[in-house]
Amino acid sequence: MKEFIKKEPVLTAAILLAALSVFIVKPSAAYIDYIDFGVLILLFCLMLVVGGLQSIGMFEFLAGYMLKFIKNDRQLYSMMVSLCFFTSMLITNDVALITFIPFTILLLLNLKKRDKLISLIVLETVAANLGSMLTPIGNPQNLYIYTISEMSIAKFVKVMLPITVISYVLLLIVIWIITRNNKKIETNMEIHKVSDKKRLLLYAVLFLLCIGAVLHLLNYAVLLWIVLAAVFLSDKNLVMKADYSLLFTFTAFFIFIGNIQHMELVRSSIQGIIKGNTILFAVLSSQVISNVPSAMLLSGFTNNYSELLLGLNIGGLGTLIASMASLISYRYYVNIQHSDTKRYIGVFTLTNVFFLVALLTAVPIVR
Repeated sequence: MKEFIKKEPVLTAAILLAALSVFIVKPSAAYIDYIDFGVLILLFCLMLVVGGLQSIGMFEFLAGYMLKFIKNDRQLYSMMVSLCFFTSMLITNDVALITFIPFTILLLLNLKKRDKLISLIVLETVAANLGSMLTPIGNPQNLYIYTISEMSIAKFVKVMLPITVISYVLLLIVIWIITRNNKKIETNMEIHKVSDKKRLLLYAVLFLLCIGAVLHLLNYAVLLWIVLAAVFLSDKNLVMKADYSLLFTFTAFFIFIGNIQHMELVRSSIQGIIKGNTILFAVLSSQVISNVPSAMLLSGFTNNYSELLLGLNIGGLGTLIASMASLISYRYYVNIQHSDTKRYIGVFTLTNVFFLVALLTAVPIVR
């Protein structure tokens, strides 16, 4: 039990909250209506498809190929940070980090640039969290808000584009500053080839079908059956590797939030607090319980989805748990021999606070 709580703190909290709310609101058939199966199906299908692309080495090939054009530290930082920033828009922030952080560690150790590990990993983590905010499929909270708000893809991108552009410009400025001693490098790493081109084509088609479902061109149930059938025929192990803890976390929060909305006193209190302060409240909430649970909690008390999106995505910066994707990078770093955990947390916090304050300051300008 201790190990489970340590490994899945957010899921544990979600289950406890759902269980406690059951004692207040009596279980009934209405519980089924709490659960947004469309969100769960889309998340599950994207996990399987992106997992398939990852299993055949698609992203390692992309990174390795781009390394051929790297000549110095500044180009190295720019390329790796940009990879995390732009790929996270399509493969989600956590998958971008799972793919590129181990590659970064291997690359820097190979180049004997151990001193660059913390700064580059932290910037890649910030980049993945910020790049992912542009699209509905970039991260779980975006997909959830996009689905329940019935917002058009054009409106979604319009809301998030200005702050995303500012984020990328800030990243480039920070890279330019920290690589002022721009040393030349030579990369001799072998480029990994995609292991199975037939499966690459299959996963590419499935990914397009997922996008079709996001754009409401394909029914969620139809998408699920197509993806499951294709995955079982190509690589059934992908089903075992899906992030079920995230799916169960969503389900538990659906139940908790559904019950909370039936508690008049609690509902009116939260609505009173959040009214007129949606962005700030979303940012503060994310620092404590992370932005995915915050999305599910706060969406039940406001219809201002544009501000909620901005607050939740900016709120992914700050503390180590503000975005659960940030923990992925942290776990990879601490497993390196002779890692400096205190220094990592210090650099991570200072960098995140800088971006958090800068983007919050920019919000009134871009709205």
